[in-house]
Amino acid sequence: MPSAILGVTEGVPVDLEQPRTTAAATFDVHDNQGVQIGDGNTQHLHLPPPAPVRWPVRVGVLPPIADRYQHREAEAQLAETSVVLSGLGGVGKSQLAARHAHAVWRDESVDLAVWINAVTRAAVISGYADAAERVLRDPKSTAEKAAAAFQTWLSSTDRRWLIVLDDVQDPADLKGLWPSSTPTGRVVVTTRRRDAALSRDDRPLIEVGVFTEAESVAYLTAKLPAHGQLRELADDLGHLPLALAQAAAFIADKPLLTVADYRERLADRRRTLAQVMPAADELPDEHRDTIAATWSLSIERADSLRPEGLSRPLLEIISLLDPANTPVAVLTRDNVLAHLAVDADEVGDALACLHRLSLITLDAKTVRAHALLQRAVRDTIEPERLTPLAHLAADALLLAWPPHETDSSLAAALRSSAIALHLHTTPALWGTEGHAVLFKTGNSMGEAGLLADAIAYFRDLRRHAEHHLGPDHRDSLHARHEVAHWNGQVGSYAEAVPEYEHLVTASTRILGPDHRNTLIVRANLASYRAKAGDITSAITDFERLLADRLRVLGPDDPDTLATRHNLAGWRAEAGDRAEAVTEFERSVADHLRFVGPDHPRTLLARNNLAAWRAAAGDHARAITDLEQLADDQRRVLGPDHRETLTTRHLLAICYASAGQVPTAITLLRQLLGDQLRVLGPDHPDVARTRTRVRKLSDVAQDRLEGEFGGADELGVTAEGRRNDLGAADGP
Repeated sequence: MPSAILGVTEGVPVDLEQPRTTAAATFDVHDNQGVQIGDGNTQHLHLPPPAPVRWPVRVGVLPPIADRYQHREAEAQLAETSVVLSGLGGVGKSQLAARHAHAVWRDESVDLAVWINAVTRAAVISGYADAAERVLRDPKSTAEKAAAAFQTWLSSTDRRWLIVLDDVQDPADLKGLWPSSTPTGRVVVTTRRRDAALSRDDRPLIEVGVFTEAESVAYLTAKLPAHGQLRELADDLGHLPLALAQAAAFIADKPLLTVADYRERLADRRRTLAQVMPAADELPDEHRDTIAATWSLSIERADSLRPEGLSRPLLEIISLLDPANTPVAVLTRDNVLAHLAVDADEVGDALACLHRLSLITLDAKTVRAHALLQRAVRDTIEPERLTPLAHLAADALLLAWPPHETDSSLAAALRSSAIALHLHTTPALWGTEGHAVLFKTGNSMGEAGLLADAIAYFRDLRRHAEHHLGPDHRDSLHARHEVAHWNGQVGSYAEAVPEYEHLVTASTRILGPDHRNTLIVRANLASYRAKAGDITSAITDFERLLADRLRVLGPDDPDTLATRHNLAGWRAEAGDRAEAVTEFERSVADHLRFVGPDHPRTLLARNNLAAWRAAAGDHARAITDLEQLADDQRRVLGPDHRETLTTRHLLAICYASAGQVPTAITLLRQLLGDQLRVLGPDHPDVARTRTRVRKLSDVAQDRLEGEFGGADELGVTAEGRRNDLGAADGP
């Protein structure tokens, strides 16, 4: 009788890191004896019992620990409870789990360690079935039954166990497959998802982020010890562990390539991310995928969730904006909704899908995305789609920008997204003209008190305008105007006045002498000449400008009103003060009638009227006017707007002029705290307030000593008069 081969696989437990063999057991049955009774042919075969389980047991293949592994804070939590490690692909979730699994096995802290690549429900069931075969020695007819038996064993055994479910793609795949919580068992799940269904009291969800700066630098120093600029490289890569590892491998494989050279390649927007990272067959640490491939499946999964097909288009828009601070409001503007043919609720639901897949981080106001993820998405946008997409985003930014920046954090977020948009899509925003959002961004900087930033921004914008449009284009002149204006605002009149003189000549030649923009440039030249001390020339300029604006624009045009206002102010500064208050009262009335009570020029006209009332000695009326004005500016412009802060400064000065020095000091100290918070310690307004506090404190001390000579000694009656109602005008 020949040998019989039976499907028996029990035997010595297979070490996890060695190939498992499943060769069938073979038994020689030549000499087996049996008795046949009647016509039956029943045979009884007696086999040896299953070998006992050799503890400890490992099932599945643990990933090796990455070279130069960096210890992270999240490791401590893995030893305390079951956890779900969630985060963007590439942050090192699997490495955290692998490090923990290796550690508990090495330290003999568990009797059973199971590692399952849990990308599908079937993979989890198969992994449980393999574990059941190893520890139960009770073969079941199906994998599902074996998996169920294994789960039952986990819930009742006093053996110590660790189950790692790596790279769970869908929380629904684990329905009915979560191991029970026991005193001796731990579960670690890694996933890019952060759905509510994943987290419970007995298995908290831990969001794994990128490396800290110290971790990034330590890693790169170990991998690239002969190179410099490692801190800068870590910043360039956004401290993403996967990117750091792949970039380090890319550099190490090219002996002639320095980190500085690599950073130049990385910064070159003409190169795709794939061109500055290793190819698939060159990946380090047994990485399965390149960075771009790591994220592509997550994007596909997000796009398949309801509302289907919306996540990717939204992510494309997000990829053009600020990675750290894109306002949600930008993505729900009417033009975006029309482009996507959806409503705001559907956009919110799609953003939630991206958040659940860890592709973005979403809160009520802000969207955040990793910069390298954004770059990978931009790499997939065809060139013919980039220009319309850039204009869509730019228009949405403008639509989200409030007319008065009462919310300073929103204004800052809009500026940062506009700057990012220009960086990523520069040619697209310069067709026959520069997009309006480019100029809005720089002026928002200046109005927020970031004067040096505004000057630097507009100098760069002028370079772009002249490159794309030519030096004589209207937008090139506009950028030059803004450079001159913000130089004037910071007090650099020696730069502002000559630039405005050149601009008057250029605007007259290119646009014509009666063009509104030419007249605006002339108005600003006159204002900054006056501020530079040449009041006589400025008055002559304003008189000529007023005649031209009356002729070209008419008496009721806002620019004509501004010119009349400014002329009266500088005449008063020159000594002709008899009619100053009357003229400013007329100016305020005109502005109320023609542009309305909340127009910035109306508010500024009221400021100047109050200042001249104080100069004329009517401190009580000036104080009342300024208190009302400050309330209106808080409502219209916001409490942190520079004009609101300026009015508060003038109010304090008026109190001092009225002899109420302690009140003035209190108001100025309160103002100084707000100025430091909003404008920063180096702003000229901050220095001016500090000086005023110091002088008034000296006056208060002199009063105590009987040496105070009166309000005129303060030199405050002229402070706060602006006389430049049109100086902020732009072409």
